[in-house]
Amino acid sequence: MWQLTKIELFKVFSKPRSYIGFIAILVIVSVIQVALYADGKSYWDFLIQSLNESFVIENLSFNGNMVCFIVLQALIVQMPLLVALVSGDSISGEAAAGTIRSLLSKPVSRNRILWSKILAGEIYTFALVLWLGILAWLVSLLVFGHGDMVIIKSDSLTIIRNADAAWRFILALGVAFLSLSVVLALALLLSAYSDNSIAPIIITMSIILLFTIIGTFDIPFFNNIKPFLFTTHMIIWRNLFDRPLPLSMIYQSIAILVAHFVLFTSITFIYFNKKDITQ
Repeated sequence: MWQLTKIELFKVFSKPRSYIGFIAILVIVSVIQVALYADGKSYWDFLIQSLNESFVIENLSFNGNMVCFIVLQALIVQMPLLVALVSGDSISGEAAAGTIRSLLSKPVSRNRILWSKILAGEIYTFALVLWLGILAWLVSLLVFGHGDMVIIKSDSLTIIRNADAAWRFILALGVAFLSLSVVLALALLLSAYSDNSIAPIIITMSIILLFTIIGTFDIPFFNNIKPFLFTTHMIIWRNLFDRPLPLSMIYQSIAILVAHFVLFTSITFIYFNKKDITQ
């Protein structure tokens, strides 16, 4: 299995577009950090100016934990595209290139081949999330220093002590990885059904865009659908910075994300094992 996975990893990292995600994260995080380093105090004053009328905020300065939270808010919602770019043609790309028959003619079961593609995609996704964590969190702490966090929402203000920030960020990145794993499973599912290397990428992003748009409308019909859309639960990482933690909500969202991953993966296995490869 590991030998097959290494072959799939070689295929992944031999494609130039596989590095687009790492470069994009590096550029975007660096731009945000440079901008906040140059004018972070003004940005911080702007954020709290409306709160000074109701709260007295003292001994809180702009720091690396706050910068990391800002970066995560800006980037995590964009990362499904980076995962879909790589995983969307994992199967369909080989079908389009005509190499899928030779792959399946080897004395290896289709299940093992599919598992190797999933594991390779998960390793790539994990590397992407780890890269984001290093740049957004560790580098921000080195540049901006440690400190308590202030999470400002439309109806509340939450202060997270510096000592509590680390485990919250680690769990947030873990939930982000789970969310992106669902996107990976969806892209692989669509890839199994397609012989075009581009179509699964476009369809995956179209589905995510559609579900996200549905989530923005406060319409009764859409409100009945939202709890069943995986995109609704992809932002649950933000609730890890609430006090107290809404544990039931977090557990429910994680369960729904896992259920989507299992559903998409199961359908992929069933179809891929029955698929008639003609080219």
